Amino acid sequence: MSGSNYLAMAHVQRTFEQLMNVLPSQLKEKPQVILLAGGNTPFRNDTDRELPFRQESNFYYLTGCSVPGSFLLALYQPAQTNSSTRLSIRLSIPEVEAADLMWSVPPPTIEEAKQSFDITDIAYSSELQSAISLLLQSHPEAVFHTLPRNSPKFPTLPEEYMATIVTSETHTATDAYLLSSLHKTRLIKDENEVAMLRRANDISSRAHETVMRVLGNAVQGKIVQGKGAGIDRPLLPGEWLIEKEAEAEAIFVASCRREGAVHQAYLPIVAASRRAATLHYCCNDREFTWGPVKPHDHLNHGALTHSPTPARQLEPQVLLIDAGCEWDCYSADITRTMPVGNGGKFTEKSKQIYSLVLEMQQAGLACILCTKSMKNLRPGVHWDTIQLLCHQILVEGFIGLGLFKGPKDEIMRSGVSSAFFPHGVGHSLGMDVHDVPSASKPTNNTTIPQDTVGHPSFYTYLRLRLPLAEGMVVTVEPGIYFHEHLLKTVEKSEYVNHDLLKEYREIGGVRIEDDILITSDGCENLTKVRSDVEWLESVCSGEI
Repeated sequence: MSGSNYLAMAHVQRTFEQLMNVLPSQLKEKPQVILLAGGNTPFRNDTDRELPFRQESNFYYLTGCSVPGSFLLALYQPAQTNSSTRLSIRLSIPEVEAADLMWSVPPPTIEEAKQSFDITDIAYSSELQSAISLLLQSHPEAVFHTLPRNSPKFPTLPEEYMATIVTSETHTATDAYLLSSLHKTRLIKDENEVAMLRRANDISSRAHETVMRVLGNAVQGKIVQGKGAGIDRPLLPGEWLIEKEAEAEAIFVASCRREGAVHQAYLPIVAASRRAATLHYCCNDREFTWGPVKPHDHLNHGALTHSPTPARQLEPQVLLIDAGCEWDCYSADITRTMPVGNGGKFTEKSKQIYSLVLEMQQAGLACILCTKSMKNLRPGVHWDTIQLLCHQILVEGFIGLGLFKGPKDEIMRSGVSSAFFPHGVGHSLGMDVHDVPSASKPTNNTTIPQDTVGHPSFYTYLRLRLPLAEGMVVTVEPGIYFHEHLLKTVEKSEYVNHDLLKEYREIGGVRIEDDILITSDGCENLTKVRSDVEWLESVCSGEI
């Protein structure tokens, strides 16, 4: 359950106000009703074994309630001059059943719920049908708003609740306006939401650093395990090595869970070596890349250490971890790319690429800081501008490294850099990782600036195409990748030094991602784990 400081009633108020902005004139003067179903506990296939439950985001936004099987019925009367009676909200929760007490944690009682949620009218779900019927009688012209019905993306409203509304001659039932209004409202975060995003970032930042420090301890030989060390029992967490993607994921998730985070915001991406080129690599099932196999490799005699010479050698490689937890349904989304092998230090070429990605990110952040965005007075920098800037820096960097050849303006217009930086520089972040898509990238968008410098492919996968505004939270996550499939699209390009490119393919990919709050005079980085090369190498080598 959410704490009582979650401002659910304010969210409902803002959503109704946004609805009024988009409704056709013939509906604006009528009473407006929101009817929503929360999610239900999922079960594994046809068994009675529960799967983890996470509340549907829009329902949580309007209620702060994570109790499965709940409903929201909210009434807004625009003609009412008295603000205290203009808005009424009813939360319906399931009653406690005897089986709940034996098998699982029961839902709260009415009194407990009133202490937990920012909603004054709370009743049991068994009374909801009567409440709907009463509302129909007292407001015969009410407009009922729902999320898209018959969509697998949202919880289904029971047919008995909708039947009376749909068949009424005086009431209107529509799913055309609510979702887009919710997305536009959720795009701008209030202080309470920012606090939860900050908490998710704090926990996730520490989890990323925990993985790095375990790697560093192994380099320094501080982790001893195995029968050769006289240990003949299950290994304890402090004795765990990270030699596989799954082992890095396990330590990350365990670190988050220890701090009270119930859910990961998305499937962690833990990709070593060339697999780091796959953007949403979620298999996390491979070992790190090793050198020639030698006798007794399975005994792992200090393979991660830099001294003495181990029985087998880790190939120098990068480990890309894109992972973040949730806190009360609010997400962190952080990526760090760290060196593995080579004593916890980047190779010369991987450091070149890492430094270039870091330059791309820092330039994007500097661009945000210079916007001085003032909400409702003038727009801030457009997200397309930052996307274009990152491609410009990539092209300049590749020319400097000798990977690109030819005039910069020609290379930019050719779109060849999209083979190395194919995705968007970031997206809106909130209750969902790729948050509020219809608001972040609207179908009818008059804000997009004309680009006479770059190529249309720069924007194909850009999930945010708006001017930045105070209260937005976005990710800034440039990357450079050497993906075999993407490289085939430029294998005949006159702008690519194909011989030199062969020396970089083994890197796989590098991405650096922080979560950024847009403020009235620039931005605040919510992500606390550092990404500068000196610190990163010092930690991953175990020097600090």
